[in-house]
Amino acid sequence: MRRDLFVAGTMLVALAAVVTRMVAGPPVLGWYLLAWALFATAVWWARRVPERRLGPLVVVGGIVLATIGLVTPPSSSTDSFRYAWDGRVQAAGISPYDHPPADPALAGLRDDWLFPADCGGPVLWPLPGGGCTRINRPTVPTIYPPLAQGYFLLVHWLSPEGSRHKALQLGGWAMAVLTLLALSRLAGARRAAYWAWCPAVPVEAVNNAHVDMLGVLLVVLAFGAVRSRGALLGAAVAAKLLPATALPGALSGVLANGVAWRRLLGIVVPATLVVTLSYLPYVLLSKASVAGYLPGYLQEERYVGGGNRYAVLRLLMPDSWAPCSAALLLALVVLAVLRYGDAERPWQGALLVSGSLLLLFTPGYSWYALLVVALAAMDGRWEWLGAALAGAIAYATGPAATDSPATAFYAAAALAVLIGWSVRRPLRAETRQ
Repeated sequence: MRRDLFVAGTMLVALAAVVTRMVAGPPVLGWYLLAWALFATAVWWARRVPERRLGPLVVVGGIVLATIGLVTPPSSSTDSFRYAWDGRVQAAGISPYDHPPADPALAGLRDDWLFPADCGGPVLWPLPGGGCTRINRPTVPTIYPPLAQGYFLLVHWLSPEGSRHKALQLGGWAMAVLTLLALSRLAGARRAAYWAWCPAVPVEAVNNAHVDMLGVLLVVLAFGAVRSRGALLGAAVAAKLLPATALPGALSGVLANGVAWRRLLGIVVPATLVVTLSYLPYVLLSKASVAGYLPGYLQEERYVGGGNRYAVLRLLMPDSWAPCSAALLLALVVLAVLRYGDAERPWQGALLVSGSLLLLFTPGYSWYALLVVALAAMDGRWEWLGAALAGAIAYATGPAATDSPATAFYAAAALAVLIGWSVRRPLRAETRQ
């Protein structure tokens, strides 16, 4: 037991060193693979350590790894620059949905950090008419939902002058640690390690400060609550749309014996109310659509028409079939959760839906999988972590074309999930008997 704990701790020290290297520059495939290998090794050696002894290592190790994300500016994403800009625009009394950052009407809000005078540096976007900015897609309005916008505004208000990216990183750190503590309480230290030691947390939740972390925290809190579950899930959706995949899990088994209207209404009504109320101020304030750049983003990322997405399905069928097939399969997964899901373990259905979405649509962004990592920790189904690894590989190597490493990793992740399901199914049947 002591040897297992020592080896797990040693792996975490090595992982901390690798994560330090990862946040020091752009994504590199070798560092990603090494980090995930160390993560898997640490979890493997920790499996026989008693919960009481493992708990401190999980919490302290998770906090140390998350803190490493604070030591450098965002290393592999420019999204947080848009967050800072949206907060600044709102503080000026302007809707972030009405004007893109390049709009001359907002020129008075520009500074040398987000709009540097020297356009010779890396990761800068040109502005029409000259100049440059650190904000990606500067000619289109924001894409982020209203609760995320409220978070950006709050961070802006709380940020000292000249804090730049650091305040958003500290917000991501606080939410990652709160999620760790919540998972430790709800699922135990052994499962919480899946979140605490996962390389995606310090890199994407903290260093790159992705607002996805707000949605993840709200989903975890929702599944730890009962009375406020619907409202918290609605808030998660209003922070980042991906947590909508957790809603079917909250309704697991609702169709088992006819529609359980009381539970259905207890989730759907408060969730819908929270989303509606969060959008309402922006609808009243904005002259443009509060959907922002979302339709354009879906087209740009080629979710409409196939493109480089649906990599696993495109191994099995013609490219043109993949988009409709992915939507149909995801709908069937949702129906299966609503009919056969375990109401006592709603996070299990949420994991099945959110993980299936990643495996069917194969996004190229590693932070999309933060929700799956948290849900895998809640349910103890480590095989779903492969979807998060595949997303990291896709981000490090480029779009998941059929001949790319990302496609192989997504296919392997899907196979691991199927194997895990086939192994766990008879065990679950024996337990019920």
